Amino acid sequence: MRLAEIKGEYDGIFSLGWLCLTAIQLERNGLRPFAGPLDWVASYTLPDISRFLRNRCESFMDREHLKFENTFGGTHHLIRESFYNVISNHDFFAHQNDPYNLEMYAYVKSKYDHLRARFLERAVNGKRLLFVRCGGTFEEVKELRDTLDDFVAHNYNLLHVSETGTASLIETDWPLERVCSVELPGDREAVWNGNDGYWSHMLSGIRYREPV
Repeated sequence: MRLAEIKGEYDGIFSLGWLCLTAIQLERNGLRPFAGPLDWVASYTLPDISRFLRNRCESFMDREHLKFENTFGGTHHLIRESFYNVISNHDFFAHQNDPYNLEMYAYVKSKYDHLRARFLERAVNGKRLLFVRCGGTFEEVKELRDTLDDFVAHNYNLLHVSETGTASLIETDWPLERVCSVELPGDREAVWNGNDGYWSHMLSGIRYREPV
């Protein structure tokens, strides 16, 4: 697919990672009317996200799967969710949580259960959904597309973004139905500060609509 083919209205728009950058760009462009379960976690391995979808998000963030990694900037504990191999970057503030006791766990789990429920509801009832994923090989994205075919009841598109050595936005024309794949400049400064214009271009002409 080309970018022109994903334009239009959607009644659900969700980030599928790999970092919070994806959710940040959706919000920056007015396309994040509500949070999804993968917005604020680091999900480096795309096959694990496909498994997350195949399992209908079951057991996500269960307490026995959470392991302390380290503390970032003295403010946030980085907690690995080992069942789906993701890292919670923003849920456990250091001033509220001992890194091993995680006193705020019940609140965090309740939040993720709510996000999961809405995500699953929209996957069943949404008439046209858009998913956005950064990172992953062709084979991994094909697996994700095949998984979404079963996960989503109606119509959807997948916008896949690779951060590479390209100097500008490139549409890669991968031969995958319902997948629009692009490349963006991948150096750290571009990823976090320099690609805003490309994201705005990619997401222009896309609108969220409340389901009827």
